[in-house]
Amino acid sequence: MARLQIDAVSKRFGAEYAVHEVSLDIADGEFLVLLGPSGCGKSTLLRMIAGLEEPSSGRILLDGIDITDIAPQQRDLAMVFQSYALYPHLTVAKNIGFPLRSRRWSRARTAERVAEVAGALELSQLLERRPAALSGGQRQRVALARAMVRDPGAFLMDEPLSNLDAKLRSATRAELIALHRRLGSTFVYVTHDQVEAMTMATRIALLHAGRVAQVGSPEELYDRPITAFVAGFLGAPPMNLFPAEVVSLDGELRVRAAGIDASLGISAGSPSGPEILAGIRPERLRIDATATDIRGRVTMVENLGSEELIHLDAAGIDCCVRAARPAGVQAGDDLRLRVDPADIHLFDRASGHRLVWQEPEAPTVHDATAVSVA
Repeated sequence: MARLQIDAVSKRFGAEYAVHEVSLDIADGEFLVLLGPSGCGKSTLLRMIAGLEEPSSGRILLDGIDITDIAPQQRDLAMVFQSYALYPHLTVAKNIGFPLRSRRWSRARTAERVAEVAGALELSQLLERRPAALSGGQRQRVALARAMVRDPGAFLMDEPLSNLDAKLRSATRAELIALHRRLGSTFVYVTHDQVEAMTMATRIALLHAGRVAQVGSPEELYDRPITAFVAGFLGAPPMNLFPAEVVSLDGELRVRAAGIDASLGISAGSPSGPEILAGIRPERLRIDATATDIRGRVTMVENLGSEELIHLDAAGIDCCVRAARPAGVQAGDDLRLRVDPADIHLFDRASGHRLVWQEPEAPTVHDATAVSVA
């Protein structure tokens, strides 16, 4: 088990930054997921933690010890690669035991430890097979066993499930969650898959263009995104985001755009407000024939089995609704939607920062820069 501290780490390739001054404090026993789109720097950051890439600046500490310049094999870290990286000519037992033989463990002690780890991952019946005779899920478990065998301080995983089919990926996710709970070790896990991040992480670090966009629990990032990027990245389908204005009408603040007129549930008497981005999660919209919050025409309905995704055009604004099937609507129908004021997110249109109403003061963006609303 180990605490990892990443202190203002950057990685530059020529004039371009792949990772720019990233700082993270990963607690002992935490399951931290590095999430983000392709090219955001998450794998580069993981490789710097492992020692496979050298930072251009910054420090990496393991239990308070600076390991920035220590060779990869001397760090108390185990890496699990996307490609599994198994030796094809070695049996499962020899693949698992390889890190111990390289440390000159005795044959008997190595065999004992291999048997112990293989039993924990249900590989005991496969020890004499070679990787070519294994399924993708079995190869993944062998790669995990090889990482576990020397009892490292932390596990580093670079998209280890991306080569598995959907059913096997779900089963292996559950195995990894159970493994983390059983071992209590520190996990740092790279993925672009939101489902993996939301289901496995104790905390998510969402990266964007080499920088940390937001760090927090899955619930925090989903329910209170601090930027429009975070709001638009998380969710399947993602949050509906549209340009709007905050106006005061009959003593309350409302969000207004073409086809949209929804209350924010805030009492205010001022007659003007800022131009903003408003956001609403698709599952928070409710079909209601008497509603006036959002009005539009259905353009497409996607059948997901137990649910439907209803796409509509609200006077030029694309909007998506997630509803239980059958919702009873079809393309061409006029639709009215209701939204609870608590489910409307506001972001500054220029900076993308979240807007928060603070009585009796005006709303402020997340970094406390004032925005004139009143």
